[in-house]
Amino acid sequence: MAQTAGTAQERGNPPVFDVAVIGAGVVGAALARQFTLDGARVVVLEKAADVLDGASKGNSAILHTGFDAPEGSVELACIREGYAAYLDIRQRLGLPLIRAGAMVLAWTDEEAAELPKLMAQAHANGVGDIAPLTAAAARALEPALSPALRGGFRVPGEYLIDPWSAAHGYLLQALVNGAVLMRSAEVLSGHRADGRWQIETAAGPVAANLVINAAGLWGDVVDRRLTGQSWFTIRPRKGQFVVYDKPAAALAGHILLPVPNKITKGVVVCRTAFGNLLVGPTAEEQEDRTHAVLDRATMQALVRRGEEILPALAGHEVTAIYAGLRPATEEKEYRIRTDLAEGYICVGGIRSTGLSAALGIAAHIARLAGRGDAPLADPLWPEMPALSDEDLRDWRKPGHGGILCHCEMVTRREVEAALQGPLAARSMGGLKRRTRVTMGRCQGFYCSAELAQVTEGRLAQPMLGGDDGNG
Repeated sequence: MAQTAGTAQERGNPPVFDVAVIGAGVVGAALARQFTLDGARVVVLEKAADVLDGASKGNSAILHTGFDAPEGSVELACIREGYAAYLDIRQRLGLPLIRAGAMVLAWTDEEAAELPKLMAQAHANGVGDIAPLTAAAARALEPALSPALRGGFRVPGEYLIDPWSAAHGYLLQALVNGAVLMRSAEVLSGHRADGRWQIETAAGPVAANLVINAAGLWGDVVDRRLTGQSWFTIRPRKGQFVVYDKPAAALAGHILLPVPNKITKGVVVCRTAFGNLLVGPTAEEQEDRTHAVLDRATMQALVRRGEEILPALAGHEVTAIYAGLRPATEEKEYRIRTDLAEGYICVGGIRSTGLSAALGIAAHIARLAGRGDAPLADPLWPEMPALSDEDLRDWRKPGHGGILCHCEMVTRREVEAALQGPLAARSMGGLKRRTRVTMGRCQGFYCSAELAQVTEGRLAQPMLGGDDGNG
């Protein structure tokens, strides 16, 4: 497939695909996988030098049941289908699943009054195994919770995963089964002629019968570049996070969720697949689609909120802070629009539930497109490297070539592997997301020199050249 595309470009003609997916975030990756396995010739067009460079690089890494999703919504249907699909395929792709369960907690009388409505909504959404909790019962399950707790309920089916392995696994499966990934391929313009899209990208022209816009934070911009208008407007919503050192993870076995409001699901406290404790995100609207600037006052407020929920956090150190942007729009719903007569589908406004819903969104879009009648008979199933501390990490296996990053126990073999293959890391941020390297307590202070040597000539911007902006 890659040879065919290259040969076509050498002849001066753009390669022709059945489907062009714009955006290599988790939704774009799931779409590429779905259409490739359905038998389509797929190209993925990514603006950045590496994948998962936009909204998908910063998330809470929770596999949601959809218990609190809008009843009867497309979002709920996609979450439920995506949740079930993840559980079905995750072992074959080597994806993590950490059994945690969630607790929705009320800290005021007003929040406690909302619990019955939330539980009724969960039942209406098909999540019937929830269980109400008194404050005493909740603290019996989680002794570190503040005595200020009013009550809550438990959602056993909520899981922890890791933030990036799923998206990498979806996209890698597409690539090993014939899809093509074009990086640094920002979509500049496009038009439809004779039943086919002609797309101009920064990496060269591409032709496709069907275009799926999954450009996330840039979805409305791509919409206008291709169709001349957009029916929605992205309003970037920043989420800031605080990450505590690994001993803090012992304070919370469950995912601790707040009572949500109309704007946000609120601040979550939970363990991570990497053995830390996470507090966040915030929900801050901004105009800038590129930079998620960290704010000291907000970080301090998150620390205070974490300590209000788990008072013992006051004795633990913060080792990292980060922020991500979510592609919110003027409406809360997913902004999915289909124009098959023009060979165009827009998948916009996929906010915080995108990680859980991605496989369901992909299946939904495939049905809208009328695909699935010629699936691959025997697709390849690549296995992702184990990043979760609950899985068998590479450092426990022989012949790994030594530990390169001691904070996160990342081996030289893992780094070398991440720099090779059809989905090789092309940025330092991409290398972090594939291996956990430099994500630990020292934030790369001790391993950066050796990493610079190992990655020399293999990243879009050398490590010694400064921050590549993809952290």
